[in-house]
Amino acid sequence: MNIKIPFFLALATAVLFAGCSPSQKKEVVVYTSVDQVYSEPLLKKFEKSTGIKVKAVYDVEASKTVGLAMRLEAEKDAPQADVFWNNEFLQTLRLDRLGLFAPISDAPARTLAEKVPQKFRCPSLRWVGLGGRARVFLVNTSLVPPDQFPRSLDSLLSPAISPEKTGMALPLFGTTATQAAALFALEGKDAATEFFSAVKKNGTRFLPGNSTVRDLVVSGELFWGLTDSDDAQGAIERGAPVAVVAPDQQTDGTFVVFGTVAPLKNSRHPEEAARLIEFLLSQENSLVDAGAFQWPLASPSCPMFPDGLKTWDVAPEKILDQYQESSRLMREMFVP
Repeated sequence: MNIKIPFFLALATAVLFAGCSPSQKKEVVVYTSVDQVYSEPLLKKFEKSTGIKVKAVYDVEASKTVGLAMRLEAEKDAPQADVFWNNEFLQTLRLDRLGLFAPISDAPARTLAEKVPQKFRCPSLRWVGLGGRARVFLVNTSLVPPDQFPRSLDSLLSPAISPEKTGMALPLFGTTATQAAALFALEGKDAATEFFSAVKKNGTRFLPGNSTVRDLVVSGELFWGLTDSDDAQGAIERGAPVAVVAPDQQTDGTFVVFGTVAPLKNSRHPEEAARLIEFLLSQENSLVDAGAFQWPLASPSCPMFPDGLKTWDVAPEKILDQYQESSRLMREMFVP
């Protein structure tokens, strides 16, 4: 008996500590489609400053945001993630309509979220926008004089140079598909369809992606092209002979794609999720400095356009409403 008692006491103590230490350590699970090269350093900074362990699930390049969105939808009744940190907004809005997200309830996080303009956040703060990227023209200044710079999306219909020397990404995926849906919401189905049909007929080159457009402008194979401002910024930082033009500043403005962050409903770590969301909302400049976005949405100005940037006045929800139909029509138009 004298031998067994210490043994059982030791065993009980071991079980007690085994049950308390790892399971009680604070952690948060985040699904993110923000490129790992940008998001991982920020998440590590959060870990270091808070002591909260971050378990991150990054997107697979082939499926991008869609893959993570499908996973979140499949896990709706038993969410494995606490936070969805997205590099765009349409999939976030779609999941919100399915009831996946909860309002941001943490006071410090709500205060930061409410600083974001209303057109870039959910009224009840189930999701909120982070950094913005603009859909801009990148122009090779060695080939195009300033008086021939494109100033409007209509420049794609009647450019001052040969149409085959202009380009944009196929409007089948990514930010170009989002912009197509936004144009449907802004101008109407008939006008938007006619626009893309006319651009195609005019001879503008449709390319695999925005980075391809950028690279061909930099090389001079294209004189100018429509791309994202983060791709354009990359060319500028490498010293390429290029200029950036925000289209339609005298009319409808320029279309902006923005990232989002949202807390999952019934998540396992709601307090830690609130801390992470607060951190991301307060650390937007880190993403801007890294090149993932061009400006924090809560900021009144965009460094790339210090004189101001007029943006499309179209609600994100209306863009989502048009996405399925616009995608169908774009496939009919551009898929052989």
